[in-house]
Amino acid sequence: MSDAAQIVADFVRLAESGLADPEQMTITDEQLASAMTAAVRLYCARVEATSTFPPPLDRSRVTATDVLVAICEMVRVADVNLFDLSMWFGRPRPTN
Repeated sequence: MSDAAQIVADFVRLAESGLADPEQMTITDEQLASAMTAAVRLYCARVEATSTFPPPLDRSRVTATDVLVAICEMVRVADVNLFDLSMWFGRPRPTN
């Protein structure tokens, strides 16, 4: 296993243990924000480099509420208005 794959596996294991027992979660808000920031930037870099849109989430492991809570906070943090969001959502995607 590569170093990157091991780090991702370790993070997923940490996240799963935090979900199972939130009282024992050892990651801070700042660390979680850093991890999410890096993941979002990495995903966007991959999209730009490959012109493909791989699934950003495992649909079987998140709820609609999970996704909407995260999206709403990301929109607020990035100071994006819903008009701009709707324009981005409607832009054509490459077909492969």
